[in-house]
Amino acid sequence: MSKRLVWRQWTRGIPLYVMILPGLLFFLLFKYLPMAGIVIAFQQYDPFLGYQDSPWVGLLHFKNLFAEQDFLLLLKNTMILSAFNLFLFFPIPILLAVLLNEVRVSWFRKTMQTLVYMPHFLSWVVIVGITVLLFATQSGGINQVLANWNLPRLELLTDMNYFRYVYLFQNIWKEAGWSAIIFLAALASVDPSLYEAAVVDGAGRWRQIWHITLPALRTTIIILFILRLGSVMEIGFEHLYLMQNSLNREVSDVFDTYVYRNGVMQGEFSYTTAVGLFKSVVGLVLIIIANFASKKVGEEGVY
Repeated sequence: MSKRLVWRQWTRGIPLYVMILPGLLFFLLFKYLPMAGIVIAFQQYDPFLGYQDSPWVGLLHFKNLFAEQDFLLLLKNTMILSAFNLFLFFPIPILLAVLLNEVRVSWFRKTMQTLVYMPHFLSWVVIVGITVLLFATQSGGINQVLANWNLPRLELLTDMNYFRYVYLFQNIWKEAGWSAIIFLAALASVDPSLYEAAVVDGAGRWRQIWHITLPALRTTIIILFILRLGSVMEIGFEHLYLMQNSLNREVSDVFDTYVYRNGVMQGEFSYTTAVGLFKSVVGLVLIIIANFASKKVGEEGVY
């Protein structure tokens, strides 16, 4: 291939390179460059001494983490909330995408898509604030109505038995519509003639969904599920921190909130960096295992 042809092909792709540049810069600045700071997980880091002069302690911080009194509680809460996200939240966007795909009235489908996308653009501060206004024990609107009707109040914010379900419902309401976008994009690539042939063969709507729609989503579902396993230890600090109080901390305290209390509030930078590294290693191992299992059964993987 001549140099002129190579140059022509490269210049033809310049608009695409410009489009991906912001994403590349984001990952470079906020994902890859900060990885150099992992070294302080093996040091007793002192901001005044810096990386080079801070004393090395090896695996001391990891030993302290595993010996921490609350370690098993943090791990339990993190894994339970992750299981809620993986097995209860994850199927909802798939179901929503299938339902929207089945709507044949264009204006109604677009309206519904807009409505389910909108909550994604609200911050967790707003969503938690709305929840507090509605369900605060004494001043919440719904609880005041229940009290006026001589009905028992809903202790959604103070009873730890309700916390995980409130967390799940808020996640579904805020993110299900946005998460459905990628599944709708996958369905947009399905050849319409497949549905036409299915109708000719006498297949009803449910048969079309089972034999055409869902198989078209299978690869996307597997890849996204594997990627979600990589963030199984990342529950989301802001959401949980805003919902957390002294009455539900037993079920709401996870590694993210623990890192905030010890790293930001108490200045234990090395220790909390070790906690973050532990979380990342767990996510990496889960991705490798899930990807290997997916390839083993003949499905697609992330690499």
